[in-house]
Amino acid sequence: MCGIVGYIGTRAASKILVEGLKTLEYRGYDSAGVATVGEGILQRTRAKGKLINLQTKLEGLEDPAHLGIGHTRWATHGKPEEHNAHPHTDTKERIAVVQNGIIENYRELREELKAKGHQFRSDTDTEVIPHLIAEYLQNPAENPDSDTVLTEQSSFLEAARQAVNRLKGAFALAMVSVDFPDELLVVRQQAPLAIGFGQGEFFCASDTPAIMPYTQAVLTLENGELARLTRMGVEVYDFTGHRLKKKPQTLNWNPIMVEKQGFKHFMLKEIYEQPGVVRTCLETYLDTSWDQQSGRSPINLNLPNALLDDLEHIQILACGTSWHASLVGKYLLEQVANVPTVVQYASEFRYAPAPLMANTLTIGVTQSGETADTLAALEMEQTRRSASCDERHAPRMLGITNRVDSSLSRLVPHVMGTMAGIEIGVAATKTFVAQLMAFYFLSLELAYRRQTISSARLAELIEGLRQLPAQLELVLESQERYVEELSHDFADTTDFIFIGRGINYPIALEGALKLKEISYIHAEGYPAGEMKHGPIALLDEKVPVVAIATPGTVYEKVLSNAQEAKARDARLIGVVPMNDADAEDTFDALLPVPIVDELLSPVLTVVPLQLLSYHIAARRGLDVDQPRNLAKSVTVE
Repeated sequence: MCGIVGYIGTRAASKILVEGLKTLEYRGYDSAGVATVGEGILQRTRAKGKLINLQTKLEGLEDPAHLGIGHTRWATHGKPEEHNAHPHTDTKERIAVVQNGIIENYRELREELKAKGHQFRSDTDTEVIPHLIAEYLQNPAENPDSDTVLTEQSSFLEAARQAVNRLKGAFALAMVSVDFPDELLVVRQQAPLAIGFGQGEFFCASDTPAIMPYTQAVLTLENGELARLTRMGVEVYDFTGHRLKKKPQTLNWNPIMVEKQGFKHFMLKEIYEQPGVVRTCLETYLDTSWDQQSGRSPINLNLPNALLDDLEHIQILACGTSWHASLVGKYLLEQVANVPTVVQYASEFRYAPAPLMANTLTIGVTQSGETADTLAALEMEQTRRSASCDERHAPRMLGITNRVDSSLSRLVPHVMGTMAGIEIGVAATKTFVAQLMAFYFLSLELAYRRQTISSARLAELIEGLRQLPAQLELVLESQERYVEELSHDFADTTDFIFIGRGINYPIALEGALKLKEISYIHAEGYPAGEMKHGPIALLDEKVPVVAIATPGTVYEKVLSNAQEAKARDARLIGVVPMNDADAEDTFDALLPVPIVDELLSPVLTVVPLQLLSYHIAARRGLDVDQPRNLAKSVTVE
């Protein structure tokens, strides 16, 4: 959940580290720090709070060192105070370490090291690592598990290797030492870490945007690997000390993709990027020359027949916003493709997996491709299915992610990229819509294979998908100013209710989550028909109700449920069809969207809720892009 950067080369490291941390602050912003090594000195600067506080401390400091590491923190162990900020050092302050992840056995190691005279200054799990490395540097352990002979010049690497073999948990590390001023060591164990290759300089980071301004040649470490970076090159080893042969890959991203481009916040920019994201998805997965007479599928997924044929069941594993997108996916897969589908919280599935069912496709959905719970659940499912003696239970695994270069793509054999581009705002917007598009394509491909809808209905839905980008632009153009004005009425509101039915019930959940995430207003989403079974007791004139009421099988039902809320004096806000007289009579405020097929409506109905959440949070003067206690990529359990 934290962000790591590292640099070794010919330039001053400090500036490069801070610039890298700026691109990674979405991963955590409780505190930040850097440590550099030069001229026999380890210089460490840390600050509580956001990165700007660290930058203020660094102003005016002369630091020509060419080697360093940096960190921006999302607290797991120890409060967000300066003494808990990374980098952490050993007792003599000769070694500095930054970590993303959790060391599960740190208490045991801490007590062992304290008994040997090591002095601890923080409440974190990370601090045991530099102390452990220092202990192995002073007292090297025997190395029976390795047939390699590490040279005297690599004793830092060997001590680090011995140390990481003592650690239990999921972590990524970057390490420097005053006594080894020409080495930057990095480690990956179930937390992302990439190495960037420059000309006589090398970089490491938790995510590639921190590297992109300097190089597009990137090597992603695998689990159980550590690397030694010097100005001469990169050496990669496994945890037993064996040298590995690996080559970097070239990224095709551009640094301009992570700029605000005139928008006040990244979140608003990313909301406005959604029409383009949908166009890109259509260009990627839709056969532009398809028509009813083509005699072929309109969808290009490039997935093998063995993955999709003869399916009897689909299970989807996800967390947070991805879980809401998966609920829309469940509706589509069942109602369009006629495949029984369940959606599981990955964090729950890990400890209470469903019984094995035959011919099951397991789908993991994670925008970052690094979500710890989702990856762990997928790995567990793959293992237990591989161990089954019944071929019908063999693993069929598919990932849906915005980062096809992530851990997910190395865990499962097949991945659908959602083509949303880099998303900086912690609250997911364009990646949610992109995930919806992935489920439309998957459900229509399965419907074509299984012949569960007519060719005329298939053509109707395909044409509807093609119209979505223009309709999204219409929603954004028509509602931005009105939603901003409407948000003034809710600056002091403490509770919200969102309701929807059918395919738009998950959008009610997503709308409530967005409001909670960035405005800190308590909000709940409910199936509209369930209001009278308890939640209606919450309603009065102080609790606004947002209802999603679009034409389709449940339109009149939702209007009726909204009337029940109005009878309890709740202020009603309706996401409704444009120019609808019934809606105008029912709701106090209207957020109209174009009339589309009910199955396609979630792509449009979510946008007014994103705008409403954004403007309420901005009106309250909150940090929209970096809401408190949250991080973009949840890489810890």
